[in-house]
Amino acid sequence: MHEMQQLSTFWFWVAGAAKVIGVFTVVMLAVAYMTLAERRVSGFIQDRLGPNRVGPFGLLQPIADAVKNLIKEETMPGTSSKFYFVLGPMLAIMPAVVTFAVIPIAAPLPTPVGTVDMIVADVPIGILYILALSSLAVYGIVLAGWASNNKYAFLGGLRASAQMISYEVALGLSVIAVLLLAGNVTLTEMVWQQQQMKLWFVFPLSLAFIFFVISALAETNRLPFDMPEAESELITGYHTEYSAMKFSMFFIAEYSHVLTASALMATLFFGGWDIPVWTGDDMFWHEGALIRGFDEAGAPIAATPSVLITLLTLGAFSAKTAFFVLLYIWIRWTLPRFRYDQVMHLGWKVLLPAALGYIVLIAGTMLVLDQLGVPFGLRYGLILTGVSGVTTVAFLFFVDRDRVISGAHGQGSVARIRARAAAAGIRDAHGAQAAPATARSNPASS
Repeated sequence: MHEMQQLSTFWFWVAGAAKVIGVFTVVMLAVAYMTLAERRVSGFIQDRLGPNRVGPFGLLQPIADAVKNLIKEETMPGTSSKFYFVLGPMLAIMPAVVTFAVIPIAAPLPTPVGTVDMIVADVPIGILYILALSSLAVYGIVLAGWASNNKYAFLGGLRASAQMISYEVALGLSVIAVLLLAGNVTLTEMVWQQQQMKLWFVFPLSLAFIFFVISALAETNRLPFDMPEAESELITGYHTEYSAMKFSMFFIAEYSHVLTASALMATLFFGGWDIPVWTGDDMFWHEGALIRGFDEAGAPIAATPSVLITLLTLGAFSAKTAFFVLLYIWIRWTLPRFRYDQVMHLGWKVLLPAALGYIVLIAGTMLVLDQLGVPFGLRYGLILTGVSGVTTVAFLFFVDRDRVISGAHGQGSVARIRARAAAAGIRDAHGAQAAPATARSNPASS
């Protein structure tokens, strides 16, 4: 069995510093090139090229943008609260950068000086740490809108705070379903539980995943939830008065939140760094030893960590995270912006009661399975998948309201449109008076 080799104090600090520098550098580079990816993908969706002049295939465009923002003139409104005006971007970017610290990115790495966990800080309150810090970013947005002394910026800040409160509740409730199934709040434990079940949590908790995606879109102020910016209503919203690097810091924070949310989706619902089907990457610390599971007698089975496995799992985690980043971009350039009343209605009247009911359903199903003695594993997950799948389909048909699944021009929609036209006395395309709904409903009348 691979015994855990304790790192000395010196090597502990060296490994910690290396992970902090490495993760911070990779996150910042990823954020920079996410801007390029968004512009190129949006160009593809809109049948145009996007930036392709600076460097080969436009790969140096983020560097050019960074240089431009660094040397651009800073502006400061004369009537603004200067201290808080400067503090706003700082408060926005700090939580976005530090939340990535508790997300495991790969399998443990064996080194000559000890086995290094591929996570900056494996704290026992991982998901709680992320929820607490990510919600602090809205303070920077609200402070920026208020300190600008601009009514449009102030309205954008107020919208951000209301939106955060509305969807933070649904986000937390969607995570509770994961915590019930995993039995732990540590993200490494959640990866291990999915490996043990042989089934990613997206299947037994499909509706929780949908709630998490919707809430994460709202929390990151991305379309169709970009009410704090809403150019057509608030010019550019909370950052109207900002320029140069202060302006850029808000977008660094936004893309950092997108990256963290994408990594969380991969970790909570898609096994994190777990490679599907293959069991060679299954490993977890148990009583000071790295194991990959238990035999029928309950004895631990030793794991075999290697540099190759670490690199493969890092590639799997990166691919999953990149997929969700692409999903963010795809949604932004596909869906129109909601109205503000629609945003509030969805958060408080749809997601909140549905998430509460879903938690009761999942908890009740798990209680019944435990009472029946069904062991935690693939069969346990498949039963939950069936229950959650039926609930997910019912929820989608309820929310759809005869517009997508049934078609925007389904029989129900056409009937309602013609009934309203008849009530208003509107004539159809042929110049004839629309028939009353009562007469149309009788086949003999036609």
